[in-house]
Amino acid sequence: MTSAELGDITIEYEVDGPDEGEPMLLVMGLGTQLVAWPEDLVSGLVDRGYRVIRMDNRDIGLSSKTEGPTPGRTALVRGFAHRRYAQSDYLIADMAADAVALLDHLDIAAVHVVGVSMGGMIAQQLTIDHPERVLSLCSIMSTTGNRRHGTVSPRLLPIMARSMTTPRPTDPDEAARLGVAGFRLIAGPHFDAEEIGASVRLAVSRNVNPLGTIRQLLAIQASPDRTADLRRVTVPTLVIHGLLDRLVQPSGGIATARAVPGAKLVMFPDMAHDLPRPRRAEIVDEISRNAARAHVGSSATRG
Repeated sequence: MTSAELGDITIEYEVDGPDEGEPMLLVMGLGTQLVAWPEDLVSGLVDRGYRVIRMDNRDIGLSSKTEGPTPGRTALVRGFAHRRYAQSDYLIADMAADAVALLDHLDIAAVHVVGVSMGGMIAQQLTIDHPERVLSLCSIMSTTGNRRHGTVSPRLLPIMARSMTTPRPTDPDEAARLGVAGFRLIAGPHFDAEEIGASVRLAVSRNVNPLGTIRQLLAIQASPDRTADLRRVTVPTLVIHGLLDRLVQPSGGIATARAVPGAKLVMFPDMAHDLPRPRRAEIVDEISRNAARAHVGSSATRG
């Protein structure tokens, strides 16, 4: 893995696949590190010939951490109540700009973008703000920022609020145990405790920064609705969502697909807020088919 110094921000990233492959940027979700991408999904894309780039978003993993006062429970509650009350050090647009700066660092002119959950929001914003840098868009288990769609299940909301403001243990094994329990709450019937446990333990060994998750959540809360801007998106767009998702309910995926002209919507009945192993080959197929709809030429790499 490699760090990129991008002005005031340092972004940790990993590149897999052939240098000559079409570049594909994978952007993870809230509080989740680049190592959370399932190995078989990454290898499946590499086997299709893509140059796969993964990144730690700011405030997570080995990327830069924001300095300043610690946001508390009140800030989260106010942010959930209404966007006008949300106060954040940065927005989803700033995280999209981080991704563009990383592409500049890697000398990549345009890329296929795949984002999961908050990463889907970042991918959408990247496509809106920098359309010339995006070849195709895939938004997975995400939403548009319209608060009428893709909301958290009411039963899950108090659990999230407690977990966000409860001090994290310093013991790696206990931190991993809590991480697995948290993923179990939002996963579907194909939850693999062994696989998730290994992923969480790897993430814990790299870095633990619960405050970063809170800052990212505040960025989501403070960022504007993207619906109107998504109507101007012209690149091939794929939206994937699970019908069992309680963290970003399925209406979020439906709203995203409706907002983007010509978008394809794929909804899996046995998927929640996860990337279930039995569906990964299909997900790779769908991402590849969507990317193939783009006219990729020599502009994919500068020089």
